[in-house]
Amino acid sequence: MTKGKILIVDDLHPAFKESAIAMGYEVNDQPLITRAETLEVIADYDGIAVRTKFLIDKELLSAATKLKFVARAGAGLDNIDEAFAKEKNIELLNAPEGNMDAVGEHATGLLLALMNNFRRADIEVRNGVWDREGSRGFELKGKTVGIIGYGFMGKSFAKKLAGFEVNVMAYDKYKTGFSDAYAKEVSMEEIVKQSDVLSLHIPLTAETRQMVDDEYLLHFRKPIFFINTARGEVVNTKAVLNAIAANKILGAGLDVLEVEKFPALGTQNWYQELANSDKVILTPHVGGWTFDSYRKISEVLAEKLSRL
Repeated sequence: MTKGKILIVDDLHPAFKESAIAMGYEVNDQPLITRAETLEVIADYDGIAVRTKFLIDKELLSAATKLKFVARAGAGLDNIDEAFAKEKNIELLNAPEGNMDAVGEHATGLLLALMNNFRRADIEVRNGVWDREGSRGFELKGKTVGIIGYGFMGKSFAKKLAGFEVNVMAYDKYKTGFSDAYAKEVSMEEIVKQSDVLSLHIPLTAETRQMVDDEYLLHFRKPIFFINTARGEVVNTKAVLNAIAANKILGAGLDVLEVEKFPALGTQNWYQELANSDKVILTPHVGGWTFDSYRKISEVLAEKLSRL
């Protein structure tokens, strides 16, 4: 007799499936299944495993009459109707521990690339331009880095910065008493007053959606380098471009955007300005997606599944 049936609807490392089978689950691995097909069969399953884009909404949860858990391969739960899942007593498992190092390293890489003008310098040298003066950058040492959100991702970024001799401050609306060897807990007001660098590590919620807008950026006392490896919809992209034009933002490293993937991204009225800016570095939501994290995420999920 099995412990239950699990449907995998996205590309997960085999470690999750192998561990679940070893625990006694029957696992149906269908990474190419459509939403319509999932709705037809989900009533037969006790668990479903997804990544970022597969929507676990009220329609699907209502159809999943036996569902006991959703295993989210990654950190954010914004593709899941958390309130309705809770109402149905469905456990939500996620794995921020699995890709926190990847995100921390990616954020650090974006910051160093911005501060040292890597993007522009690389393009210029490839095109026969040798401009040392125009490519001069800034050192991290002595700068104040402001982190918004001090969960697994925010703390990972702070740890990566430990060797750079920077002053790291963190604000988290939902935590207190979290000052540690890597960051000092401060108010949002202190972040705005003192930061040379601002890095976001918060989930997308109704409260955080479009949090970084024109008004928010206006209050920063100093020009900042801005990093977002969290969720694109937390930030108003046009506001970032406005702040760059006003020299309020010296450079922006964006791994996530309000709209992701083409062709939809290319149709946004801010896209060309963003793409043409030599003060912006863009990556395709790959911050937490390394060869290492691919496996670690599945291992973390499997470990949490074993505790249900």
